[in-house]
Amino acid sequence: MFKTRLLSGIILVLIAVLSIAAGGPVLFAVLLGISLIGVFELYRAMGVHQKGFGPLEIAGYSGTVLYYLTLLWTKSESFSTMVILFTLVLIMCVYVFYYPRYRAEQIMAALFGMVYVAVMLSYIYKTRNLEGGAWLVGLIFLSSWGSDTCAYCVGMLIGKHKMAPVLSPKKSVEGGIGGVAGAALLGALYALAIAGLNPAEGHTPLMYALICAVGALISMVGDLAASAIKRNKEIKDYGTLIPGHGGILDRFDSVIFTAPFIYFLASVLI
Repeated sequence: MFKTRLLSGIILVLIAVLSIAAGGPVLFAVLLGISLIGVFELYRAMGVHQKGFGPLEIAGYSGTVLYYLTLLWTKSESFSTMVILFTLVLIMCVYVFYYPRYRAEQIMAALFGMVYVAVMLSYIYKTRNLEGGAWLVGLIFLSSWGSDTCAYCVGMLIGKHKMAPVLSPKKSVEGGIGGVAGAALLGALYALAIAGLNPAEGHTPLMYALICAVGALISMVGDLAASAIKRNKEIKDYGTLIPGHGGILDRFDSVIFTAPFIYFLASVLI
């Protein structure tokens, strides 16, 4: 299991690095694919997906694709907001005209899935388009995957006080602090490592450390939120796409939460 998980992790990191380095249409296509798979996984967990692909599910996927196309065609936030609102109306049309096929909980889950997965993951693409974005995107993964590794190591060594004993008994307060500190250190080291390659101004070790520290705090919420949904729905993993890791949402649960905050922090602070 460890070898499988390690190999899958290496392949996943390589795909991420190559996609981010390429940027543009390549990163766009990869994120759109990941978002659609993630939405499907959540729809399946939340009962939106049933036998075959129903109209409610198709409405959610259509909204996801349209939303991503607005990112490709225009930089205006108004168009993106318009698509989200259009998707809400489309989903409500399905609810009304197919009544009583769907329950209110499924309708809410359909829009939630699009926003929670597709919209929030799209901020990886938005971050890539900022000045020095090729380097800034790295902060998203350092503050989510990097902090998770640091939190695990510190928690195993000195973890005593449970962070969320009912939801995730293995996570400790000490591990959480170690994750935040570790992410800050990784951010600073990352800034130093790319200093000769990154010409953008304001990308200092201190700023990267601060952004990663805040991102690490947010990533913990994302991780626990995804776990809470799984507990509610009594499932172990969202899928089996990534051997040793589970589904897209199992691996990107913290990234989903971190990406928008890294984007806004980088936009404001740098």
